Amino acid sequence: MDLVFSTDQFEPAKRYAAWRDAICDVYVHVDVAASDPDDYKGFIRETAFGEIMLTDILLSEQRIMRRAHHISSLDKDCYYLQLIQRGHLNVLQKGEVYSSNPARGAIFCATEQYELQCLGEVRSYYLELPRAAFAQRFPREKVPLSAAINSTQGLGRIATEFCGMLAAEGGRLDTEVRAGLGDQLMDILALTLLSAEDQVGDADGAVQKARLRSIQNWIEEHLGEHDLSLERIAFANNISLRYLHTLFRQSEMSASEWLWHRRLQRCYDLIARGDGRSITAIAFDLGFNSSAHFSTMFRRKYGLRPRDLR
Repeated sequence: MDLVFSTDQFEPAKRYAAWRDAICDVYVHVDVAASDPDDYKGFIRETAFGEIMLTDILLSEQRIMRRAHHISSLDKDCYYLQLIQRGHLNVLQKGEVYSSNPARGAIFCATEQYELQCLGEVRSYYLELPRAAFAQRFPREKVPLSAAINSTQGLGRIATEFCGMLAAEGGRLDTEVRAGLGDQLMDILALTLLSAEDQVGDADGAVQKARLRSIQNWIEEHLGEHDLSLERIAFANNISLRYLHTLFRQSEMSASEWLWHRRLQRCYDLIARGDGRSITAIAFDLGFNSSAHFSTMFRRKYGLRPRDLR
């Protein structure tokens, strides 16, 4: 993981001031109050996994407060999910108190006021989960902030151990692979939080629908690539070909049908709009290798020839 800040580089008398200056005004807008400023140590390491930021943090005993004036200059529009490795920490938000320890993770919102109470020295993983992308994985896009994660068994343990492996090995992976792992981690965390609220049935469907939307968005961005096979789509999104077919069972088309459907729709729009290119050029730019094949498929779908539309 990349080192963001460490007190080790400062003399003991200067460590707390350096921490406060670096964290409060640069890393995240908060106020901090250490229990023993003269004996302070801490560090922050992080690695990005696509839209997710995974952070490994060491904190001395302190209070961390995010108030209204911090939120007015919004810097992190995300949910925080903390998985404690060592120590105990309370999260106070919207009148509720969530206790977090090595057996219990907690989730809270960066865009609401909160207070973190570190009860002694704390070592923790923090996940910055983008609000919009994470919410899509839940029924009615409602993230259960009241849910806790049991990190000692079941899905909670899987999610926690997954984070540990990502922290240890993620820095050696390339950017595209890390992005795929970040999507998978959000799927696992969503399922974990929903199962904690006895919503496993809804969770399976919600996670799969969100995964399908993510893959469809990826396909849209690569429609013009001639080598866009189902195998490549599955590989690029870090899933098996079998699971790709499983996800598309939620739609009215197979994965292959949806791919060609979107290519034809995009061609239709471009031809109808008249963007200056020839019909053949448009077809080739959208992944068709034969103008005859394109015309046949176009006529079969829309009941007219491409040149009749123009």
